Amino acid sequence: MKTGLILEGGAMRGMYTAGVLDVMMENNIWVDGAVGVSAGAVFGCNYKSKQIGRTIRYNKKYGRDPRYAGFHSLLKTGDYFGTEFCYHEIPEKLDPFDSETFQKNPAEFYVVGTDVTTGKAVYHKCTTGTDKDLEWFRASASMPLLSNIVEVDGYKLLDGGIADSIPLEWFRSIGYRRNIIILTRDKTYHKKKNKMIPLFKTLLHKYPEVAKAMKQRHIMYNEELRLVEEQEKAGKALVIRPSEPITISRTENDPEKLEEVYQLGRKDGIANLKKMRTFIRTAKVDSDPLDVQEK
Repeated sequence: MKTGLILEGGAMRGMYTAGVLDVMMENNIWVDGAVGVSAGAVFGCNYKSKQIGRTIRYNKKYGRDPRYAGFHSLLKTGDYFGTEFCYHEIPEKLDPFDSETFQKNPAEFYVVGTDVTTGKAVYHKCTTGTDKDLEWFRASASMPLLSNIVEVDGYKLLDGGIADSIPLEWFRSIGYRRNIIILTRDKTYHKKKNKMIPLFKTLLHKYPEVAKAMKQRHIMYNEELRLVEEQEKAGKALVIRPSEPITISRTENDPEKLEEVYQLGRKDGIANLKKMRTFIRTAKVDSDPLDVQEK
């Protein structure tokens, strides 16, 4: 039975995920495949490339660089996070992404985008970590109102979290029956209706289906949380979530605050080390009724 890793988004709350993933890599905890959404995609790819510390390192170093992110970039280009700097200058020159290791690692890595014409999720398997994959990473993390629509492989895409924030059901459908799920919200969190829906409708009037998806997002997210809890109770999922609420904004760039969230991820990762090892070990001998039915 394949063991998967599901990485929720949350923009800079993704420093929490980075902390957990670094602990996993340091302790040789590996899975058969992973799927990342938004920040879970752009930060989670470093798990497949086995680059411990890279996510927190470049975010602390360049987070306050106007080329990295800011309203100047948003007004000038339509992207709050600078496309050229974030997806070319950093991974190609300043803090190189190890695409060679990414390609050699047999673990699969998927990202989720939202098709603005249909409002539905689109899933892409990344195999190179370069060129087109970088565009898929960018698309998955392109937050509405703060990003341009990304066109790749014939799709027009925005943030994958709009249509599928925690893609557990989809991942199970392709064979990942047991999953480690890293969330960026604490146990008490349930999503409420977004107060900016009227603005979404106005600015995305050419794409009514994605505006509709935004309106329904809180319902979708809370339903996915219920599935996560069901799978956790059934022993089919190991959920790692912040042991205390993360209060930073989605666009936080204070190095000290980013480090605090990262260290919380490390703390919770260390606390769950034994559980992760047991979960992966038992997955090799466990069975799932769905597998039997399909056979």
